[in-house]
Amino acid sequence: MDLDYTHYSILLSVALSLGMMLCLEIGRRIGKRHLKRDPAGALVGIGPIENAVFALLGLMVAFTFFGAASRFDARRHLIVEETNAIGTAFLRVDLLPSAVQPPLRELFKRYLDTRLEFYRKLPDMDAAKLQLSAAQKIQGEIWRHSVSTSRQQEAHVDAAKLLLPALNEMIDITTTRTMAMEMHPPVIIFILLIGLALTSSLLAGYPMAESKTHNWLHLLGFSLVMAVSVYVILDLEFPRLGLIRVDSFDQALVQLRESMNETK
Repeated sequence: MDLDYTHYSILLSVALSLGMMLCLEIGRRIGKRHLKRDPAGALVGIGPIENAVFALLGLMVAFTFFGAASRFDARRHLIVEETNAIGTAFLRVDLLPSAVQPPLRELFKRYLDTRLEFYRKLPDMDAAKLQLSAAQKIQGEIWRHSVSTSRQQEAHVDAAKLLLPALNEMIDITTTRTMAMEMHPPVIIFILLIGLALTSSLLAGYPMAESKTHNWLHLLGFSLVMAVSVYVILDLEFPRLGLIRVDSFDQALVQLRESMNETK
């Protein structure tokens, strides 16, 4: 687990919770000041404004959470797709002449090793990019060997038709997964979410001016629920860095690699 990311996420959530508490208190004090000046009209007409801002906050939370959860599920689905793509291409090596199968299978094993190592290196992007580059080189070798050997007389008559499309899918899924890792909402969305949470706290604190004491249960509950929600959204957006992870789905690739060892 990347400790820096985890610490930053927790600190951001704690800062948001404290910020919301502070905004609630500021709103309460502003409300008290206005009540002293205008006891009858200080709280008149603020209900529709509060409702509009809270509705927008709820919409933003739902929007960012749904988007993060959807991308999280998509990333898990892509792991299954890559496993199937590599496994299918590996099986179709049987269509090639038996003499060329062992070295090509070794290339597949090396390729899958580099793909697994790529994900193990994350979030160290420099080390991960080295593994990605190595995987791309092996992809080229596999493709060249497959193209040349599928044309040999000993190869199955449909070797090229069946093997090359499978290899193409195996190569394409690499780019798809790499781009999926970079797919996140614009930073302005998170800034807006946090800004709305603080603004809502300020507005929520204003009508509390009528109360002589603090309702700590509601204050803490409101701020903590929002802070935890933001933390979960961030964890879903970066599922290889925080507490919510997709690493367990990599086991499908590990199992495929183990099955390759049984094939000579």
